[in-house]
Amino acid sequence: MPYKQPVSALVVIYTSELEVLLLERADHPGYWQSVTGSQDENENLRETAIREAFEETGLETSRYTLTDWQVQNVYEIYSVWQHRYPPGTTHNTEHVFGLELPGRLPIQLSPREHLSYMWLPWREAAKKVFSPSNRAAILQLPERARHA
Repeated sequence: MPYKQPVSALVVIYTSELEVLLLERADHPGYWQSVTGSQDENENLRETAIREAFEETGLETSRYTLTDWQVQNVYEIYSVWQHRYPPGTTHNTEHVFGLELPGRLPIQLSPREHLSYMWLPWREAAKKVFSPSNRAAILQLPERARHA
């Protein structure tokens, strides 16, 4: 298996009512998150966000409003996932996007990646995610959604 690049996209998927889609990780049941994934070689960050949203949810982003929030988070890679990156890689740079939907839509999960999904009001979603950067992105949602 080739190593992941330490550059990723985080896609906060939300409705016009500020309900947020959360996905439960298959490799860590009970860990909830927004769509996220590493950039592939020769792919720009917007393409990464589009690909990951489709792979993890079945949503075609071209039908909705995908916004680059121009936010980067650099964080230490969790030790449980360290083996996925080149030896000596300790940090990941995450780029945040928002995907606004008109309302809740049915989601087609990738069973190898996620066990289930739920829609929660933004404050509840922020409390449920395990990642501090994901929490911070969701907490920005009311302001971001007004300017999308």
